[in-house]
Amino acid sequence: MGLVHRSFDSGTRPQGKASLDQQEDPVTTRGVLYVHAATSALCPHVEWAVAGVLGVRVSLDWTPQPAQPRAYRAELSWQGQAGTGARIASALRGWLHLRFEVTEEPSPGNEGARYAYTPNLGIFHAMMGVHGDIMIPEDRIKSAVVKAAAGEIDLEAEMCRLVGQPWDDELEPFRYAGDGAPVRWLHQVV
Repeated sequence: MGLVHRSFDSGTRPQGKASLDQQEDPVTTRGVLYVHAATSALCPHVEWAVAGVLGVRVSLDWTPQPAQPRAYRAELSWQGQAGTGARIASALRGWLHLRFEVTEEPSPGNEGARYAYTPNLGIFHAMMGVHGDIMIPEDRIKSAVVKAAAGEIDLEAEMCRLVGQPWDDELEPFRYAGDGAPVRWLHQVV
């Protein structure tokens, strides 16, 4: 039975296959949490925070982080509802002695996302396209051009900030130290 289109002004609703009692399956996506550096005291707190978001027990494989003495690194691939990356980033942001990135792949009806955090710079967020490109909304570009024309900012520096270059510069030594590390998958309970 196909969908019958009717005007909502007449007080009727479209008729379809699903009843109002049925809920649609949530859109699922996947992503990766890269904990680039955490002190040993923070490691269990990171696991607990991520477990709280995913709804499953999380036990990360912590390895020493050569780029920072007495720090550890870990990676976790996750699968969950759209927006899970934002919830993970929110759960971890603002912690001293923690550096991380979270990526979320695009899913039907949702852009992908990238989050990066360092204690010095705070949180960075950008939308990500299907090929992993950072997508800057038009209004942010227009605002940067207007501010640059008024002499308030340097346009090149602002464009670098909008694509996350300062965060990339600060995290790059930590990324290299993690090359070749194993990745594990966890699925969110829905």
